Amino acid sequence: MNYKTRISLDFFFKVIFKTTGLLVLALLGGIFAMLFYNSISFFLDIPPLDFITGIEWVPTAKSPKYGMLPLIISTTIVTLGAMIIAIPLGLGTAAFISEYASPRLKNILKPTIEMLAAIPSVVIGFLGIVVLGPGIANLADLPNGLNALNGAILLAIMALPTIITVAEDAIHAVPKAYKEASYGVGATKWQTLRKVIIPAAAPGIIAAVMLGVGRAIGETMTVLMATGNASLLPTGIFDSVKTMTATIAIEMGEVPYQTTHYYALYAIATVLFFMTLIANLVGEFFINKFRKYHAA
Repeated sequence: MNYKTRISLDFFFKVIFKTTGLLVLALLGGIFAMLFYNSISFFLDIPPLDFITGIEWVPTAKSPKYGMLPLIISTTIVTLGAMIIAIPLGLGTAAFISEYASPRLKNILKPTIEMLAAIPSVVIGFLGIVVLGPGIANLADLPNGLNALNGAILLAIMALPTIITVAEDAIHAVPKAYKEASYGVGATKWQTLRKVIIPAAAPGIIAAVMLGVGRAIGETMTVLMATGNASLLPTGIFDSVKTMTATIAIEMGEVPYQTTHYYALYAIATVLFFMTLIANLVGEFFINKFRKYHAA
């Protein structure tokens, strides 16, 4: 391959990669523009503050009320509960696979864990109804187990493959020289993992956690099936809840077109968009902070 051909190929692939990047940005911008445009029609009737802070979501009542605070709190409780379960379990599993498991065991565990991501969310939700829900109801002496705890456990299971896979890759990518230097000064394997490897892999680990958060906060079918779908302010993890994604999925198919209720669902999607964006920006902030720390 001569010099001119290489230059032409470099220019061609540069244009291709730049185009695909711009297309992704355009797609994201188009989604936001669509949500924002339809939300404006809703906010012309309902003040944004009343919508965010309202405690009643009864859009089909004689006097409709569009308060999404119960939906926000429900989504937050289920997502936080899922992360409380998934993060320690996911990071511990990733550290075990990368640093303690034998090559043979690693070759079995990693593909098996990655296969969990292929299980349809409707199957996970069905297991929550027929297996996990009755178990929670029996243990906590509840009439049923369709509540926030049920949804949190199921979302944790769904987030685990992403967290484990990305975190394991980040831990495995830590240079061997770091480990050898730690062992050279007399550190044990656990001390090396805790004080050298995990801090060095922190950007990748944070990225794994944020991907897990995004997986949990955006899930629809599982929480729709397993959380009870009660549009009330939850007081604990054993209360039935209705998340933002479940609300959109349940009501969008039956709502009259171009009504206040119709546009309210777009407003919910816009709020969810910003919640996800904020979570990603927070994760990006800490990733950059750790990168600058290591560079220094």
